[in-house]
Amino acid sequence: MSTFSNLGFPISYLVVAGGGGGFGSSPPGGGGGAGGYRSNAGTSGGGAASEAGLSLLAGVYSVIVGAGGSGGTVGAGTSGANSFFYSVISTGGGQGGGAAGVSGGSGGGCSDRPVKAGGSGSSGEGFKGGDIPATVTDNYRGGSGGGGAGSAAENISDAKHYNGTVFTGLGGDGGDGVASSITGSSIIRGGGGGGGGQNRAGGAGGSGGGGGGGANNGSANTGGGGGGSVYNSSSSGNGGSGVVIFTLPVQATATFSGGVTQTSATVGVNKVYTVTATSTDSETVTIS
Repeated sequence: MSTFSNLGFPISYLVVAGGGGGFGSSPPGGGGGAGGYRSNAGTSGGGAASEAGLSLLAGVYSVIVGAGGSGGTVGAGTSGANSFFYSVISTGGGQGGGAAGVSGGSGGGCSDRPVKAGGSGSSGEGFKGGDIPATVTDNYRGGSGGGGAGSAAENISDAKHYNGTVFTGLGGDGGDGVASSITGSSIIRGGGGGGGGQNRAGGAGGSGGGGGGGANNGSANTGGGGGGSVYNSSSSGNGGSGVVIFTLPVQATATFSGGVTQTSATVGVNKVYTVTATSTDSETVTIS
């Protein structure tokens, strides 16, 4: 048994949950929120700093990659599913809503309905979905975007979409994601889905995997939110699946249960494991 395993193996991790699906309706729908984003190898979501260091003894640990939520057709879709690694749980992104976005890792956007409130994000994981001001009473002008891991979604009242007197009919942009270099390359994940638009030009998806307005899907293994439906289209985008990435010293070994899809690469003195899918809620990694 190595000295490392006696003391615990130092672990860096990035755990991203599945993104929320967009809201589907004939009026423009809200975009889905990004999946929760937690890391001790760089900035976490919601403006949080890197989480505390982690050491794990040789043993068996849970690893689950959350699926993206489904986009709604003539109504609400579903929120993303949680991702797990050891005791680290990232919360699935909130689905885009009609009257209000749903809370989640990052909150879903809303449609131009009476409440007009984006869903809230989870502390240390992501930001809120965009709002539509209560003073806006005209219908079908544009849905707001879903929140991202790196920033809140654009409010539909921003000058780009509403200058105080004139509506452009565009949807709100999704919130941006967060960059991580845990794999050796800087990659942005966790962008919110764009809101749908009145004039069929939806808001942009947030950087890092968010779907744009309309039935655009969040990118796989980024936790990106799905885009909201545009006017006269009842379909919205699906959220992107999450991902679990962790490192171990090259002296250690990781063995996965049968339902895990993963790749590995050596980066410096560590081996980096990227888990892209798990087939059940009871998948594991054995570290030795």
